[in-house]
Amino acid sequence: MALPKQGEDFPAWYQAVVRDAQMAESSLARGTMVIKPWGYAIWEAIQRAVDDRIKATGHENLYFPTLIPERLLQQEAEHVEGFAPEVAVVTHAGGEQLAEPLILRPTSETIIWDTYSKWVQSYRDLPLLYNQWANVFRWELRPRVFLRTTEFLWQEGHTAHETAAEAMAETLRVLHEVYVDTAREILRIPVIPGRKSAAERFPGAVETYTMEALMRDGKALQAGTSHYLGQNFARAYDVTFQGRTGEVEYAYASSWGVSTRLIGAVIMAHGDDKGLRLPSTLAPVQVVIVPIYKTDEERTSVLEVAHAIAGDLPGVKVKIDDRDEYRPGYKFNEWELKGVPVRIELGPRDIAAGNVTVARRDLATKEPWPIDSVAARVRPRLDEIDDTLYSQALAFREEHTARPQSYDELRDFLKAGTGFAIAPWDGDPETEAKVKADTKATIRCLRLEPGGVEGTCIVSGRPATEEAVFAQAY
Repeated sequence: MALPKQGEDFPAWYQAVVRDAQMAESSLARGTMVIKPWGYAIWEAIQRAVDDRIKATGHENLYFPTLIPERLLQQEAEHVEGFAPEVAVVTHAGGEQLAEPLILRPTSETIIWDTYSKWVQSYRDLPLLYNQWANVFRWELRPRVFLRTTEFLWQEGHTAHETAAEAMAETLRVLHEVYVDTAREILRIPVIPGRKSAAERFPGAVETYTMEALMRDGKALQAGTSHYLGQNFARAYDVTFQGRTGEVEYAYASSWGVSTRLIGAVIMAHGDDKGLRLPSTLAPVQVVIVPIYKTDEERTSVLEVAHAIAGDLPGVKVKIDDRDEYRPGYKFNEWELKGVPVRIELGPRDIAAGNVTVARRDLATKEPWPIDSVAARVRPRLDEIDDTLYSQALAFREEHTARPQSYDELRDFLKAGTGFAIAPWDGDPETEAKVKADTKATIRCLRLEPGGVEGTCIVSGRPATEEAVFAQAY
């Protein structure tokens, strides 16, 4: 059955791709999902890329419990207020009511900083550079598979530092060297890094940094965040140390995370009306060989050549689709839907001519290749496809980014929900709230360098202090 058209019903298209490409499905508990092998293989590729970069920047992995005593959450008032609507609470276990309710972690700052108070005594114990891969729980009002689910997978880094400068440097290092680099080089998605406004900050953070991506329906997606927490959590959980001068000081902190939401980003940034389009850096299968035959004799000879081709592609994830119960046309459609970057079609006539037919998923084109050239040409073709997907996504973003000259122009553009609008802003939460009330759009991020903005706020007409990127968002 054909997918819904992106331009006619994007949410229905998204749901159909997730379902028909065998990526995930909704589970029994409200807002939860079963991630199927194709979707989980994509997550594993993302996880490997992020984990490699996390470790390259000096961090170690560890693990903290899912269950958090409720009292810990109460110690950090701003954190509790921010997460209160999303918290799931365990009140009964072992057939009895618990003396103290337990929180299913919405994030782990509370239990980690309570633990850090036991680990940190002196400046010599710092920095703590730790990360964990885990699941978290947030009671979403409007769940959508991969984008917003009650339970999802992620990593969360939590670092403690001797100075504010070190903690801020760590916050920005992760943003750029881990998250932005992964998005651009592995997901092949162009992202805009920036600061969040005060209204959009993580609860308890002094500054929140983000990378924002534009999806093919014109909406923004917050693809990853990195937070400078100052001494807020250290003060709440009494994480103190003896400094170099002998004075007792509070530690400075950062925290940061990306999640299975990145799978949704890949679907919506690259997909088309035929389904997924995956970069080779993420594809569970990079090259699929579809043998075409009618008789057992043809099957034997075609599969012999197919296996020879596959054997000449070391380091490439190749699958030979030799299922006899499906016709070649069905297989073509299935692998297009799943986003496999390269398809090689091979039949008796191709072999007689010394050729194969090579289809590339990104441009939906086909061309003949000599059989003896396949080994040398596949890897460059995969790299070319990756570059093309990035270029197409960047071109789409540029075509859907406006610089309005008046508030009316800004309002009309944002109400249509067709992309990013970049405009000067006066830094006043009231003007930010007005835009949201009028258009449902928010400030996705602010330029990283404070100050230096010329002109007047597009909303209030007062002197501008920031350059803001506005958009409707998921």
